[in-house]
Amino acid sequence: MSTTALPDYLSPEILLNPENREFPEFDIVRLLHTVFEPTQGCRVCVLIDFDEPQDLIKDFTFNGKEGFQVQKNAHKHFYEPLQEYAMEKLGMNGGEMFAYRCTNGSNLDLDDEVWDTAGNLLSLDEDIYPKYDLILCISTWSATAPLTAKAKEFGFRGATLHGLNDVILNSGLSVDYNEVSRDAEKLRLALTNADSMEIDFTLEDGRVLTATLGLNKQDAQKSHGLCHGTKPDIANLPAGEVYFVPADANGQFPMKYEDGTLGVLDVKDRSIYRSTLIEGNQQTIDDHNARLADDPMTGTLGELGFGTQVLPVSYADIQDEKVLGTCHLATGRDDHLGGDILPDMFKRHENATHDDILFAPHKTPNFNVSQVRMNRGGEQEILIENFRPSKYLMDALAG
Repeated sequence: MSTTALPDYLSPEILLNPENREFPEFDIVRLLHTVFEPTQGCRVCVLIDFDEPQDLIKDFTFNGKEGFQVQKNAHKHFYEPLQEYAMEKLGMNGGEMFAYRCTNGSNLDLDDEVWDTAGNLLSLDEDIYPKYDLILCISTWSATAPLTAKAKEFGFRGATLHGLNDVILNSGLSVDYNEVSRDAEKLRLALTNADSMEIDFTLEDGRVLTATLGLNKQDAQKSHGLCHGTKPDIANLPAGEVYFVPADANGQFPMKYEDGTLGVLDVKDRSIYRSTLIEGNQQTIDDHNARLADDPMTGTLGELGFGTQVLPVSYADIQDEKVLGTCHLATGRDDHLGGDILPDMFKRHENATHDDILFAPHKTPNFNVSQVRMNRGGEQEILIENFRPSKYLMDALAG
């Protein structure tokens, strides 16, 4: 295979050691200009979240408190530069910061209450969404799904950047998003209209679990970071992903829970219906099974995604799921991806999340994605082997 058409960041040396990739210094002007062109005349604001926003946002009180690293990054790297120079260079105005109440769940709908930095109570629907052209949501929990719905309703553009940390700032947000978009499109074309995907997971005891996801020849979609023009849209940053909304799913795949417990998830007709302990805490498995029994929609698979970028591990899924050679599944709502799983289909509001399940060497060292295969038009292509992109994907990137 010739790699002469591949940029340096796709060289074998960097693919094996992405932490050695060099990135330019983070530049908010470059980022916002690239992602949101045009910016001239746009009114912009920054949203952050707290459990008790009314106390912490007033006079930026959170800056003097312990913790709140995401919110402090939002203030230091977005709010302050916007006020000092970035808005003028980009031809924007506004730049205010507001805080809403933490949802405590990935992609749950936001409460309408929001507070400004003077401590005044406002309404997202009345005071924020209709009055800003660009909304940057830098939060603890992802808000991509609810903001995508609100963008369509009120006509704004924006970006969600949850879990923002220093690694993300200096890598995933420092890349050229024109390059990210080009690479994502090459891989999207390589995967689009697939009939199905098969994923093999090899456990430490030698067992191989296989999950098969039916895709019904749908057009692959991409999260590529560009949100140009005036069409309502939300970019999820860092971007760099090709994804599908599964039409069906069957088989098994492993799950590493937040407490480190490992389980095997059984899937039928697109839904997880049972978890079985591999090692760890049986109560964690029992709790998951009780949740599945109480509200089966929580086990519905709403996404299959593949990373397209070469980035260092950030220990935040928002970046790490965008790494080339990784894949992820997600349960729950998928309306923001063009799917049919809506928040009102869940038994309770707090269940209507979109939760990513990332398979990556640092995240799931107890099992290996030994192979991912695409079936399309009677032919089969290997996409990933042992968390490495295949020749098929590398040839697509070189095209």
